Amino acid sequence: MLWDNLDYKEKFQDWLNQVGRKENMSLSDPIGDMIARIKNAQDRSHKKVELPSSNFKTKIADILKNEGFIKDFKVNKENNKSLLSLELKYHSGNPVISTFERVSKPGRRIFSSAESLPKINNGLGIAIVSTPKGVMTDIDARKQRVGGEIICKVF
Repeated sequence: MLWDNLDYKEKFQDWLNQVGRKENMSLSDPIGDMIARIKNAQDRSHKKVELPSSNFKTKIADILKNEGFIKDFKVNKENNKSLLSLELKYHSGNPVISTFERVSKPGRRIFSSAESLPKINNGLGIAIVSTPKGVMTDIDARKQRVGGEIICKVF
């Protein structure tokens, strides 16, 4: 039989181990991937989630921490690749982040002036905005009177 040969079994096992690995995958929307990973981890009540790191993702994680949506985050350097590790926050067993949505997408960018930035759930949530002065919340962007690309909204 075909599977009696040990080489085929090993090759098949190696192939199975490669399935679902994100290391070799190119992403067209890394921020969308970050949001999906956080939502999936919270659905499964995980305490931590790891994802490929970038300066932009680190700034988003810093905003989430400062606004109280996550406990903490760390950037780990492993095998010449940096990983962003987020420690998720729960209240009475429920995730603190109830809604985490991508607004501006690679196929449809959404920009807004400082005056027309949306209020998320009457000010209870935040919008993360990429401005010429850096990545910040919608509240900070209004204070500094600077508009930009609305990356996502968190509530």
